[in-house]
Amino acid sequence: MSAYSRLMDAVYLLCMLIAAVALLLMVTVIPVGIFARYVMNDALSWPEPVAIVCMIIFTFIGAPVGFRAGTHISVSMVTDRLSPRGQKIAALLSNLLMLAACLVIFQASYALCEAMWYQPQASLPSVTFGVMYLPIPVGALLTILFVIERLLCGEQSERPLVSLGGTH
Repeated sequence: MSAYSRLMDAVYLLCMLIAAVALLLMVTVIPVGIFARYVMNDALSWPEPVAIVCMIIFTFIGAPVGFRAGTHISVSMVTDRLSPRGQKIAALLSNLLMLAACLVIFQASYALCEAMWYQPQASLPSVTFGVMYLPIPVGALLTILFVIERLLCGEQSERPLVSLGGTH
């Protein structure tokens, strides 16, 4: 195993931890808002934006985990029927397309964060829209790192550590 893969193992576990904490926080905050609104008859302004921020974090920091573990949605009807060489070419093409898509997402989301960096949210003024959208370029960058790992070191989904994030 290469030094890059060991580094990516640490990044992978960190992504998994951050996504899990965001999900846990989201499922804790939503009932608080419901309880305050319907039991205490006092709607709080912060649970919904906090839940949205948590969902963005969970989605865009958790996606690289799914990519590395190989649990993302894929249709393999055609590639399963290719020769082993054809499957390798298709995998390379798929990884290069994923790299290109992540670069476009990174560039566009970075520009969005930059444009919205000082725009406060009305219901959560301490968090700007730029900060709220920051997990999008970070997640794209993390996915780029995992695509590079896949291109340099091969598929990682069968390794025991990586199987933690999958359903193999």
